[in-house]
Amino acid sequence: MAFMEKPPAGKVLLDDTVPLTAAIEASQSLQSHTEYIIRVQRGISVENSWQIVRRYSDFDLLNNSLQIAGLSLPLPPKKLIGNMDREFIAERQKGLQNYLNVITTNHILSNCELVKKFLDPNNYSANYTEIALQQVSMFFRSEPKWEVVEPLKDIGWRIRKKYFLMKIKNQPKERLVLSWADLGPDKYLSDKDFQCLIKLLPSCLHPYIYRVTFATANESSALLIRMFNEKGTLKDLIYKSKPKDPFLKKYCNPKKIQGLELQQIKTYGRQILEVLKFLHDKGFPYGHLHASNVMLDGDTCRLLDLENSLLGLPSFYRSYFSQFRKINTLESVDVHCFGHLLYEMTYGRPPDLVPVDSFPPAPSMAVVAVLESTLSCEACKNGMPTVSRLLQMPLFSDVLLTTSEKPQFKIPTKLKEALRIAKECIEKRLIEEQKQIHQHRRLTRAQSHHGSEEERKKRKILARKKSKRSALENSEEHSAKYNNSNNSAGSGASSPLTSPSSPTPPSTSVEHAPF
Repeated sequence: MAFMEKPPAGKVLLDDTVPLTAAIEASQSLQSHTEYIIRVQRGISVENSWQIVRRYSDFDLLNNSLQIAGLSLPLPPKKLIGNMDREFIAERQKGLQNYLNVITTNHILSNCELVKKFLDPNNYSANYTEIALQQVSMFFRSEPKWEVVEPLKDIGWRIRKKYFLMKIKNQPKERLVLSWADLGPDKYLSDKDFQCLIKLLPSCLHPYIYRVTFATANESSALLIRMFNEKGTLKDLIYKSKPKDPFLKKYCNPKKIQGLELQQIKTYGRQILEVLKFLHDKGFPYGHLHASNVMLDGDTCRLLDLENSLLGLPSFYRSYFSQFRKINTLESVDVHCFGHLLYEMTYGRPPDLVPVDSFPPAPSMAVVAVLESTLSCEACKNGMPTVSRLLQMPLFSDVLLTTSEKPQFKIPTKLKEALRIAKECIEKRLIEEQKQIHQHRRLTRAQSHHGSEEERKKRKILARKKSKRSALENSEEHSAKYNNSNNSAGSGASSPLTSPSSPTPPSTSVEHAPF
């Protein structure tokens, strides 16, 4: 496909950050092996689910591929003799379910291509490296001065974004990185505005934004070139990893967990907040802050991937902030994501759960104050502070920044309006998703409460009381009718009663309770 061709009509733009859950529904034994029937669901909608069939050998193959992450995953061991016994199959099914639970709840593993292909082969069957190479090759026909040195395999977390190490033919020692990315579900710009804004990115000059050397786009993807940095990103510094290594190897299981020095936390944090404020003031949507999107250039942090919001790509932390209805603007998303980044800088690892109930000891209480304002239960419930408010907090207010570079990023008025509309559309989709998650959570809580043992006992007691009350009312009604019958018989006859009159027969019509 030529680089300037239109994408296929009817293309489905999946949000790859929507969590997949998997439940083994049944197993079936064939001649020499057992197959497990798995129900996979995307997000909260039961309607958005499908069945897959997997053997133990499929799990084993996946597990071998995930070994690069350096994690000890709970895959049940192999068994050659007696592996068709009913009890063994039932026990193995429990073990495989636990394995699925672990890989679908690990933030990095659940977003990786290996797991997505295992659980959702229909939507993740494409070879994105091959697609990217085709696009890049077409680009080089019109720009022959560039040359691919090697693919940088899986250095990022995105399935539909690929990287290549580059060089310029007349400057062979200089290394650059080319990134190619497909469109995402939040691409609301028109094709013309999208391409204009992508091509505008090399003109963006800011001391804390990593410079784009070259950028171009078509209606279905974008291609950008930046200088290669041997030191890597802020996340590479925290995890002491090599920039060229695969994402799973670099960040899934760090060998040594250690946060940064307080002065580094203060300086880097201030620099990142300054560039976020600059983008917010310009009306340029970001929403993609995390430690891998911050390039480290000496003692200076420089923000990466401004193109992500133009492409409509979902955020790395979307599955976190989509749970909280007060984090519903891209500005508040940036602040919440800054909380994640600050936690990583402080403790050398991401938080186990968000919101965070209590924070471990930090180098300063000023650090904890900022973390509480962005990651605590109260903050997630009530909303995020502004970037300006964070800059005024003690952790950052006394940091002196020395830079002579004057920020420049001129966006034409027409494109500013297009960005504003696109930003509103991105936020609208987020708000709708948060609303659905909130409703689902309320319904789940109500069903759980309704199905609890205590509630069942209460309902039984109420049913007994209602039954007794109904029986008592029927008895009283029957007695009243009997008395009325006796009274009317006594007043209508002159001879004395010799025997009680027969009671009024019950009505033959029966009123059924509705089903």
